[in-house]
Amino acid sequence: MSVLAHGRYFDFDPQQKGVAIELYERLKDLPLICPHGYVEPEIFSTPGYRFGSPTELLIKPDHYIFRMLYSQGIPLEKLGISTADENAINSIPDEAVWQIFGDNSYLFRVTPTGMWLAHELANLFGADEKLTDESAMRIYEQIGNVIALPEFTPRAL
Repeated sequence: MSVLAHGRYFDFDPQQKGVAIELYERLKDLPLICPHGYVEPEIFSTPGYRFGSPTELLIKPDHYIFRMLYSQGIPLEKLGISTADENAINSIPDEAVWQIFGDNSYLFRVTPTGMWLAHELANLFGADEKLTDESAMRIYEQIGNVIALPEFTPRAL
């Protein structure tokens, strides 16, 4: 179900909500153009660049995600995040990192990151199932299938 269907991000005032929905409807299909420092220029400058695993795409580069997990006692090394011991990082399978993320997905409830993730998983990757410890690997596979599609290269997007 879309964000619009729930309307949960819009003001409760009917007049304001009406304006918000009208603006959303007019703009929702336009490309998002924002120079954001988290995106490596290589992604767009390299013809044929492909996204890596779901972990490489969504967890490792997102400091909002890995900092939340770290703040709850999960070492960065277990998340595959660069530290002084690069060997430890390279030995962590991306699936294991994703499972840790799924196991701790409850930490993101009612946070902006959690809302963004739910929207992103459903609307970009078709993963309508709530991210939990039990659904983590199904969602990982779903995302992996989507990012393997030719129309899901950075330039195609």
